[in-house]
Amino acid sequence: MTYLPYGKAAADPWSVEITPSAAGWTYSGLRVVDLADAPVSFDTGEEEMLVLPLAGSCTVTLPNDVFPLAGRPSVFDGPSDFAYVPIGTRVTLEGAGRVALPSARATRALPPRYVAAAEVPVELRGAGQASRQVNNFCAPGVFECDKLVAVEVLTPGGNWSSYPPHKHDTPNPGEAVLEEIYYFEVADQGVGYQRVYSSERGRIDTLAEVSSGDVVLVPYGYHGPSMAAPGYDLYYLNVLAGPADERSMAFCDDPRHAWIRSSWDHQLIDTRLPFGRTS
Repeated sequence: MTYLPYGKAAADPWSVEITPSAAGWTYSGLRVVDLADAPVSFDTGEEEMLVLPLAGSCTVTLPNDVFPLAGRPSVFDGPSDFAYVPIGTRVTLEGAGRVALPSARATRALPPRYVAAAEVPVELRGAGQASRQVNNFCAPGVFECDKLVAVEVLTPGGNWSSYPPHKHDTPNPGEAVLEEIYYFEVADQGVGYQRVYSSERGRIDTLAEVSSGDVVLVPYGYHGPSMAAPGYDLYYLNVLAGPADERSMAFCDDPRHAWIRSSWDHQLIDTRLPFGRTS
């Protein structure tokens, strides 16, 4: 199953729990927890993780480190600060709000780290109705991990992102093999849409109406567009990981639609962007 509506992937205490084994693949994972009065403790095991507040704040306690995360009111209020937690680590989370833990099965134990929100690069991509914002908080070349890659994408209502459709499922020059998770939130209890379809790697056919808390898994195939319905801004957290020694987000556009990129040359970026902090 590639589309998991809110609640389908829940397992106490997680409102979302995607492990590599549950997804039927090898590397990528994601957990989301709604923190309340009681702390949540767990072991990272074979997975490196990030602690990323989606709404609210929390404190991350490790055996030798404590990282207070200021967080943010919502995903539409700019990037958040975050913490990196290595494999084989005991973690306790305390606070109030919703927290995501993107993860990847890894072999190197890198040091725990904290990154302030002001250090997260914000990128505006596309133009016209394909304008979107990317918070590159854990992109290759921005933040060091063993296998994990994660970014946030924000799409104004009525726009398309993850467009033109693209894939990363075949080891070619300029294309990385990656397992990808989309976790969605939609402003004002709205809806969006996500398309995933077949490539030479195999058959897949998903067109899902998504709302807050929903997940789409992309084991292979072309994915996109991600469609924000008019009136409802769309957010998704992308979690990616794969077998290569060097982290990469390299992709291959669907050749039928690759021409669309050149159409942006004479269009302006949507003036509703950016969301939140930009400096």
